Amino acid sequence: MSKPLQISADTAVKLSEQLGVPIEHLMHMPRHILLQKLSELAKPDTAPAPESDNKS
Repeated sequence: MSKPLQISADTAVKLSEQLGVPIEHLMHMPRHILLQKLSELAKPDTAPAPESDNKS
């Protein structure tokens, strides 16, 4: 069994809201799963929107 993540309570609350998972699940989530979910969250923010600036 893995030990709980070493993050602050404030960070845990924010992450649970952004990921849509209960804090209890977040705290016992394997680190690699959490990092994968965080990278998935970041992708839409950094990806350019297709066809958004083609105003001719």
